[in-house]
Amino acid sequence: MTAEQTLLSKRILAIDILRGLVMIIMALDHTRDFFHKDAMTGDPLNPETTSAFLFFTRWITHFCAPTFVFLSGLSAYLSAQNKSAQKSSVFLFKRGLWLVFVEIVIITFGLTFNPFFNFIILQVIWAIGWSMILLAIFSRISYKLVLVTGLLVVIGHNIFDLLPTPQNEVSGILMKVFFTASGTVIPLPNNHFIGVFYAILPWTGIMFLGYASGKWFTKDFSILKRNRNLKNFGALSLLVFVALRLLRIYGDPAPWKEYHDFSKNLLSFLNVSKYPPSLAYTSLTLGFALLFLAIAKNAKNKLSTILSVYGRVPFFYYVIHFYLLHIILIALFFLEGNTTKEIIQIPFLFRPVKFGYDLWLVYGIWISVIASLYYPCKWFNKYKATHNNWWLSYL
Repeated sequence: MTAEQTLLSKRILAIDILRGLVMIIMALDHTRDFFHKDAMTGDPLNPETTSAFLFFTRWITHFCAPTFVFLSGLSAYLSAQNKSAQKSSVFLFKRGLWLVFVEIVIITFGLTFNPFFNFIILQVIWAIGWSMILLAIFSRISYKLVLVTGLLVVIGHNIFDLLPTPQNEVSGILMKVFFTASGTVIPLPNNHFIGVFYAILPWTGIMFLGYASGKWFTKDFSILKRNRNLKNFGALSLLVFVALRLLRIYGDPAPWKEYHDFSKNLLSFLNVSKYPPSLAYTSLTLGFALLFLAIAKNAKNKLSTILSVYGRVPFFYYVIHFYLLHIILIALFFLEGNTTKEIIQIPFLFRPVKFGYDLWLVYGIWISVIASLYYPCKWFNKYKATHNNWWLSYL
């Protein structure tokens, strides 16, 4: 058996398949941001103005970030089984710091192509980085502390929707950064801005729950019991989602509206808040993720093989796809007849407000990008499997 086969035999295929699926779907939303004609001016989730196709295009990507964060926590637990508690904690802390740096420098540049970093964008990698730092601390204390803290944060953070905003400027910013950010833009001197799109702690709660569920995936845990847990908790999460939406009392800062139209009612019911991830949003997305992990446990076919290629190298894929999308954007920017005078745009260079294409073409670009990254991802996965360089554990 080769080194690559040995490594892959130790992996849990369902995790790689699910992670690969959400990475592919995630790229659809970023492609829409760059190339759809209404991406800068319209709200694809507004039932009053959207179409079912556009709503679905944006809504389906809701499943990506929470699933990815959850699986990051799960993977952290499994990785820790081969290390001492101290080494695992130190690694999580250092990797968390590295991911915060990656978000601020590498991902922000890939998104904006602005060498002066006038607009720093803090999104999911930022949230994962800080969540890993906190996980390094909490997991060093006890597994139960991680589980209880994760439950309390996920279930309870929406209480801040009901509380008044702090009047003190510093307290208000800290509240947004840690709990309530939903596109918060913080101005800095000299025409610089920080966009906080992912409040840290609600995502930390999701990672903590992923870490806690990692115990189900250890070799000594019954597979039958694991699948039963996945199905039961997945179904329970979906029931919680339905109950929260029907009651409209707690769990989402934007309760659904009733229209005299079934399709609009359905869209409104499904339109849960991602920024920050509400309890309703988390229940919906993780409910399906847990059920998928149970169903996909024995999936071995051509599609699962393809998906797992992307799922085994998510960081590599995530970084590269932004740069590839932006390079395509630059090419189309000039092919459309734009000049260098129109390059400077906020937040994305080469992305004028009045630019873009119909949704069908956005899907075409998305599929092309996904297909073009298959073999690079396959190569990097093989490289990781056959090399022991220390830095590979951070990618």
